[in-house]
Amino acid sequence: MSGVPVPAEVVQVARKRLTAAAEEFDRSRISALVVELAEEWGVVRLWDDVCVPVLTAFSGRAAVGIAIEHALSEGVRAGLDVFRRDPGVGLPTDGVLLAGAEQEEHCLGLHALAAALRERGQGCLLVGPALPWTALAVVPHRPVRPGVPGGPGVRRRARLGRAAHPTRNASRLAVRRPPDAVGGPGRARSSPPAR
Repeated sequence: MSGVPVPAEVVQVARKRLTAAAEEFDRSRISALVVELAEEWGVVRLWDDVCVPVLTAFSGRAAVGIAIEHALSEGVRAGLDVFRRDPGVGLPTDGVLLAGAEQEEHCLGLHALAAALRERGQGCLLVGPALPWTALAVVPHRPVRPGVPGGPGVRRRARLGRAAHPTRNASRLAVRRPPDAVGGPGRARSSPPAR
């Protein structure tokens, strides 16, 4: 991952390659391109400069656009999931729990965050979308391994309306310690609830 900006024309070519693979419903090519660009540019740059703009371009409601968007999302998710994954390494006790907030059905951004954390050597556990508050409340306190106290830190992603409200979320969690962070484009405030 280089700190040198990627030239605009190189970004455009990457977007066109990803778009072409999506329009051909070629999940394997999408995944391979995601891994290739993540290795070359870093996950954050790939996500911000290529994935988000291409996903946004297919956000129409026409049937073919929806099908392409779903194929693209699945290919991007698959590529992000395999990026720098070491199946033999378990979650460290100081790892981060990534979960979609209750009623949140989308979690592609969490897959990008998980890949970015792995890229930086930070352990994380992604449990997916729409995790009920009651389930989220118990995970930080469960041992990661028998005999090891504590669980991973908490990172929730909320996008819309009620699910995005950090004060309501913290009170619904009913845990001794509120989440380490609440993130996502649907956040109702600019900072997590006070501890």
